[in-house]
Amino acid sequence: MTSAPTTNSTSDSWTTTIDLDQAADFIASKDTLVMLTHVKPDGDALGSSSAIARAVNLARGTSGAVSAAECWYAAPVPEWSSSLLSGVKVRTIDPPEPAPSVLDPEGIVITDTGSWSQLAPFRAFLEPRLDRTMIIDHHLQGDPEISSRRLLDTKAAAVVQPAAEICKRILNVDSCAKLPIEIATALYVGLATDTGWFKHSNVDGRVMRLAADLLDAGVDHSALLALLYQRDRAPRLKLMARALDSLELIPQKNAAIMSLSLEDYKATKAAPGDSGGFVDIPQTVPNIRVVALLTEQHDHEGVLTKISLRSKDGEWNGNPPVDVNVVCNQLGGGGHARASGAKVRASLEETKKQLIEALP
Repeated sequence: MTSAPTTNSTSDSWTTTIDLDQAADFIASKDTLVMLTHVKPDGDALGSSSAIARAVNLARGTSGAVSAAECWYAAPVPEWSSSLLSGVKVRTIDPPEPAPSVLDPEGIVITDTGSWSQLAPFRAFLEPRLDRTMIIDHHLQGDPEISSRRLLDTKAAAVVQPAAEICKRILNVDSCAKLPIEIATALYVGLATDTGWFKHSNVDGRVMRLAADLLDAGVDHSALLALLYQRDRAPRLKLMARALDSLELIPQKNAAIMSLSLEDYKATKAAPGDSGGFVDIPQTVPNIRVVALLTEQHDHEGVLTKISLRSKDGEWNGNPPVDVNVVCNQLGGGGHARASGAKVRASLEETKKQLIEALP
């Protein structure tokens, strides 16, 4: 579940401006489309963007080099993505490499984010084309100036939920159970990954009804589980050991914080995406209500620290659950009430101090 860093926009301006039919009509009105999403795309980002692209190309009978819709991603992408994206026209850039200038599409659809900070590699490409851009998102914050066309479902566990409804409209089917298997599989990946394989508190009847429909469409649940979660490399396990060894308990906050440095990645030969899911592990301890994973990063401006924050649902000792979106807002980030993130221009230790102060 990707957290969308907040901006100077207010919650009043980050609102839905179109409905599902209008979103589908926008897509149908464009001869060429580029699908964009946040940097380091996860299952929901890849699933939503590729599902819509597949639906468009299937509806128009296009494929390969002459596809009406294609997907652009900013690396790194998960190792398993090649299986999910087979048959989809994809361009992958490696930031700070700029977005390709080989295509000037009639329409641009952004899924799973509406934040400039998560679209940085595509900003130069997007800015002259904002009038032909649409956002489909489920996060609580974003930059409304990116597009006046916004379909925001902030109650959705994953953005593949509104994306599935759009795919139905594009293909003129009355149920997600009737979607082609390739589209249903992409949507299921987004739904399963953004709910922690249906374990997170964002699972509700709507999630399970869509999951049931996608299974009826032919999705192979066991095969996807094996593809996404049962192919760990040894470096990931070594990195996990380092993350757990760094675990620091903050009893007065009912919190746990793990830290990973650049040296940890170098020593274990782990890849940037290998820490996925680590932040969920300490939640198995009953009195730990909030977990943070701090990851050291470097960019052209120097050192910064990425925060991934999770909280448990339900009361604890009479106290309500921690809204980590509010916590991350104080640190320049945001996302969801139970899963949020931020990037802080500071060292691991300094970021840890700021985070502890921000926790209620």
